[in-house]
Amino acid sequence: MFKSIKTGVLSLLLVCTAIYAHAQKKISQGVITYGVAYNLSEEQKSTIDVSNLPTENILEFNGNISRLAMDMGPAIITIIKDGSLNNALLLIKVPMAQKQIATKMTKEDLDKESGGIKYSDFKATGVKETISGFNTEKYTYTDNNGNAYELWATKDVELTPGATNSEFKGLKGTPIKFSLSQNNIKTILTIKSITEKNVGPFTLDVPTGYDVMTMAQLEALRGGG
Repeated sequence: MFKSIKTGVLSLLLVCTAIYAHAQKKISQGVITYGVAYNLSEEQKSTIDVSNLPTENILEFNGNISRLAMDMGPAIITIIKDGSLNNALLLIKVPMAQKQIATKMTKEDLDKESGGIKYSDFKATGVKETISGFNTEKYTYTDNNGNAYELWATKDVELTPGATNSEFKGLKGTPIKFSLSQNNIKTILTIKSITEKNVGPFTLDVPTGYDVMTMAQLEALRGGG
């Protein structure tokens, strides 16, 4: 009888320890695979070629720095970002035109690209769901234009600044499924997997073979000013 109780308590202790260890899991470098969906307005659907928009993104991170490469059809866009300083290096490669462009982006440049949207007022709802193997809770939040959003966050894993979204600094957890607006395009991102592995290190130094442009020059080139 005592042995049975002792075994039961020990099993429960082992389970709780495993849960606690999983909740405290910290990953300093690795690869995150995101699924990407788009919530386009009717006007955007008529002007944007959805076939050129990626449905999956691969983010590599090491400490404070991450690298995200996106195949946009005619161009390959790579963003290397310092999550602690919130600045970045934008690399654009157009194979058919044999063109490679590099642009340094400041925090102000990144804010401008996001349309100046800020997120706040994160509130836990108590609604729980398992997404991609993570225990998540639903949160609501708003932007500075009064628009409402929702996300699902987990405390199963803690990531370094290179892998976290600076937009969600007020959130106590790691976003697993969330919405963002970029250049007036609303995207829904879902983490499909997080793999801990050695990647990088990454740098914001401009690689050889790239033409360096300022943000103003890049905007003029793409007809933005």
